[in-house]
Amino acid sequence: MKLVIAVVQDKDSNRLSNALIKEGFRATKLASTGGFLRAGNTTFLIGIEDERAQQLLDVIRANCKIRDQLVTPVSPVSGAADSYIPFPVEVQVGGAAVFVMPVERFEHF
Repeated sequence: MKLVIAVVQDKDSNRLSNALIKEGFRATKLASTGGFLRAGNTTFLIGIEDERAQQLLDVIRANCKIRDQLVTPVSPVSGAADSYIPFPVEVQVGGAAVFVMPVERFEHF
C-alpha cells in the first residue's frame, strides 16, 4: 500500500477531484497555501494499493498542468522598502508536487 500526497494549484483542484472520483479513487482534500507565491493550493491525501499507483499518477498528470503566470513579488518585510519597485515576473505555476510513500500499516474503523 502507498500513501500519495499531491499538492495541486486550486485551479486544477476541481478537475482532479472529478477525475479521481470517475476513476474510483477516494481522496481527502485539504486546503493549503504555497510558500513562494502565497497562493491557494489543495493537498490530496490518497491511500492506494501498490498495483494502482501508476494509474493514479497518470490521472494526476493528465489533470494538473503547468502554466506561465505574471505575478508581482511581495514587498520585503524588513529593509529599505522605499527603494523596492515591484515588477511583474513570469513564473511557472500549476502542475502537481506528488509524494509517494510506503504504508507499513493501515487500519479502517
